[in-house]
Amino acid sequence: MTRWLLAIAGLLLVTVVAGCSGNKTVATMKGGRITQNDYYKELKKSSAGKQQLQTMIITKALENQYGKKVSDKKVNKEYNKYKSQYGSSFSSILQQNGMTTAQFKKNIRTNLLTKVALKDNKKVTDKQLKKEWKSYTPKITVSQILVAKKATAEEVITKLDNGGDFSKLAKQYSTDSATKNKGGKMSPFDSDSSSVDTSLKSAAFKLDKVGDYSSEPVKTQYGYSVIKLDKKPAKGKMADHKAELKSKIYAEWMQDSTVMQSVISKVLKKADVSIKDDDLKDVLAGYVSNTSSKSSKSSK
Repeated sequence: MTRWLLAIAGLLLVTVVAGCSGNKTVATMKGGRITQNDYYKELKKSSAGKQQLQTMIITKALENQYGKKVSDKKVNKEYNKYKSQYGSSFSSILQQNGMTTAQFKKNIRTNLLTKVALKDNKKVTDKQLKKEWKSYTPKITVSQILVAKKATAEEVITKLDNGGDFSKLAKQYSTDSATKNKGGKMSPFDSDSSSVDTSLKSAAFKLDKVGDYSSEPVKTQYGYSVIKLDKKPAKGKMADHKAELKSKIYAEWMQDSTVMQSVISKVLKKADVSIKDDDLKDVLAGYVSNTSSKSSKSSK
């Protein structure tokens, strides 16, 4: 997952009751009650409450400006990627983050809207493409057999040395539920991929020929892997990889807080946001410089 998506996913799920009458009761107890107004006053003082309001404003602005460019089909496709990547542990990962499927899909949608906003507000130049090309390596495809113990991995390597079939051994030995029934085949990745274990990635790029496999177990954060090279394309010409290079640059920008702050600032400027509560006039500080003045004018 991208940092931007995780940052959105990590927010407390609180509800900001802006402009409420204040008399509706939220909770009762011996000795009194808590009204919406009581709750709102405390909530708007907290950093979590302000952060949630900021997120709500940004999300609504993104939805208004780019909502038509992100379909449910795109959201579901991205969701299924994560589900496939994490296999049987996906549900527990959602639970650990205190999220439901619907909430996670909502966060995916916000992330996709942010990507559209980035591409709309910041274009990739030829100079940036050439710079990216210098360090570019095409995506490679490998298969892996993941096991818990080094001795088991060594046993698998011995069987491969004796002519064993990698795909069959993956189904027999691998503990990776996302790949074992596909003969261990992983999704293609490049040297910059953040979703692949660093040790596995390093070992994979050291394999030269298609069909080569690791002669020693590869220790990763998940256990021990035996990997086989399936595809390793030649670098080729830059003109043939422009789309991929642009994708890499945009992915890097999505992780750059300075770039994203600039993009979101432009989105909020178009949204013409007006904060009606003076206590929250600085909630968009860092994004929109004239928020305070607009807030003051609106409260008079």
